[in-house]
Amino acid sequence: MSASASASATARRLAAAALAAGALVSVAALPASAADHARPHRPKVEISAVQYDSPGRDDRSNRSLNKEWVEVTNTTRNVVNLDGWTLEDESGHTYTFDHYRLAGRATVRIHTGEGRDTRTDLYQDRRQYVWNNDHDTATLRNDNGRLVDEESWGHDHHHGDARR
Repeated sequence: MSASASASATARRLAAAALAAGALVSVAALPASAADHARPHRPKVEISAVQYDSPGRDDRSNRSLNKEWVEVTNTTRNVVNLDGWTLEDESGHTYTFDHYRLAGRATVRIHTGEGRDTRTDLYQDRRQYVWNNDHDTATLRNDNGRLVDEESWGHDHHHGDARR
């Protein structure tokens, strides 16, 4: 084999090796790239607790109504703007968050009755109970109407979700 033929064969082998290595790198990178695009990053906000059965007598007093609540927690480090988000029961009673930003790693309690909104407590200003004691579902949706989280209680396992 001549020197130029040998150099040409070596060059072809090097080129083939480089192409094969490049193909392996792109195949290995494909799953990570696909995973990045499969699910866009969304703020992690969840219903963390529900007190659906107000302790004591259900006498519809403001005190009793405010002992019925839902807690919403931001599990990320970043502030999440909840303006326009909704919290709804199975009967369609809807509370809409108005100009409220939930700090990172913070929880807000949404009470049924009347009160003065603070950073940690919001009030629906209702005069009747919202959450059914025997069964219901609290549904949290973002400002685009997309389901963020829901919490159910009192449903049998064939017809509902009794997660917590």
